[in-house]
Amino acid sequence: MSNLQVNVPDIGDFTDVTVIEILVKVGDTIKVEQSLITVESDKASMEIPATHAGVVKKVLVQMGDKINQGTPLLEIEAAAEAAPEPVAPSAAASIPAPETATPGAAKASASAAEAPVAQTNEAAAPREQTLVVPDIGDFRDVAVIEILVKAGDAIKAEQSLLTVESDKASMEIPASHGGILRSLSIKIGDKLNIGDVLGVVLAESSPAASPVAASPARSAPPPAAVSAAPAQAAASTVPTAVAPLAPAAEQTAGALPHASPSVRKFARELGVALERVSGSGEKGRITHEDVQVYTRGVIQNATQNIAAQAGSMAQSTQNDLNILPWPKVDFSKFGSIERKDLTRIQKISGANLHRNWVRIPHVTNHDDADITELEQLRVQLNAENAKAGIKVTMLAFLIKASVAALKKFPQFNASLDGDQLVLKQYYNIAFAADTPNGLVVPVVKDADRKGIIELSQELGELAAKARDGKLSPADMQGACFTISSLGGIGGTYFTPIINAPEVAILGVCRSSMQPVWDGKGFAPRLMLPLSLSYDHRVIDGAAAARFNVYLRELLQDFRRVIL
Repeated sequence: MSNLQVNVPDIGDFTDVTVIEILVKVGDTIKVEQSLITVESDKASMEIPATHAGVVKKVLVQMGDKINQGTPLLEIEAAAEAAPEPVAPSAAASIPAPETATPGAAKASASAAEAPVAQTNEAAAPREQTLVVPDIGDFRDVAVIEILVKAGDAIKAEQSLLTVESDKASMEIPASHGGILRSLSIKIGDKLNIGDVLGVVLAESSPAASPVAASPARSAPPPAAVSAAPAQAAASTVPTAVAPLAPAAEQTAGALPHASPSVRKFARELGVALERVSGSGEKGRITHEDVQVYTRGVIQNATQNIAAQAGSMAQSTQNDLNILPWPKVDFSKFGSIERKDLTRIQKISGANLHRNWVRIPHVTNHDDADITELEQLRVQLNAENAKAGIKVTMLAFLIKASVAALKKFPQFNASLDGDQLVLKQYYNIAFAADTPNGLVVPVVKDADRKGIIELSQELGELAAKARDGKLSPADMQGACFTISSLGGIGGTYFTPIINAPEVAILGVCRSSMQPVWDGKGFAPRLMLPLSLSYDHRVIDGAAAARFNVYLRELLQDFRRVIL
């Protein structure tokens, strides 16, 4: 048998860093680069990896120890010579019982010797993990339309568990842990939000997932005390869990939250901002239990707020607008009828469109752009990039021209926030995509930094994801300005409804060849109808006309975009 000593490797310009978390225990089988402990300096927390693989025979550090490069961490039995069951002999040898001990002392000594063994076996066995809804963006009450797994299935981390549908798109919810699915807590039709429980999975335990890292037997508290303490802490804080919605008092402005890397990873998986969590650990350190308690509080608070908002909106619709009730008519008296339920997307998007139309004073400005030369350029670019599989559409030119117009007229790249106007310094352009599941609105981020070819590639990728129902919430957030194009269908002009909280939207119809007077005679020109709807609270008619005229000039002579 060959025993090795694992020391602290090169950790840079850090000295006397404190051990705040021990991630392995006697009997664990470790791999090279596996995290062994977490240390904390005055600047950051970091995890120290293993330099050798094998079975842990002895842990040479304790919580609170100060370590440096070269400090001994573990004594391990090398992987090539590891015995099948090295735990019991090591544990028994580490706490010998004196020969002259009384029977009671002998029993106590035997119990102490068995404690590490029981603890190790418990850690090595599978453990239950709760599956929750991860961060799905600004979506609430999304409905479950498909369940992709069943109890008893073996699942992997990031495997899709179910499909949900919002007013904008369908999306799949992945698993946060792998293992055997013990139970499911949801059914078709349920409405979900961030943090809702999906089920329980029997997962293989891992050091990073354990809320309390075990220390050597000489310094570890009894297992019962370790497991009971978090439960008691959670039970005592649940009734007041709504309180941590404000940033924790211990966090100073601009300071990083006081938490280990494993806690940070756990918080990211739940979509929790650690700046808002109060730490209950030593020196205000945030623990796994603190994150769980905060999450429960947010869910409770969100449920109450949603119910209050729903009641407030219903009352506002009936009282503030003072509208007449919808007429009740027995249509069957006039002939045969068929009833068909609206789809979920129609129900939710209809409510949003009604809100936007009623609450935003819409005005629409119409114009025509001569795109004869621009269409010739588009055809030429498609011929040049045919082998690369890139298809340049007129939408790519419209996005680039819209960015230039937004830069010249910044009040169009804004949003109302109470009595203030938020002027944005970024240019994210949304476009309406017609899919079999309904209308969705993907967003091209940082369109000002991309050329026509790059925009065309991204448009194709987003359109494909939209058709397949694979758009993520991030793909549909952060828009400054929206383009709704009916170019592939037809029509002349229309009034697009502004997508709140934006203040304008551009509607584009199908281009057509028309006779245009050039000063000497009529010439056939390809004309593109433009319809610009704007929020009259922010934009007046003169500004809207100037915006549309400038956009028209850019499309007629695209060289102006670079000016």
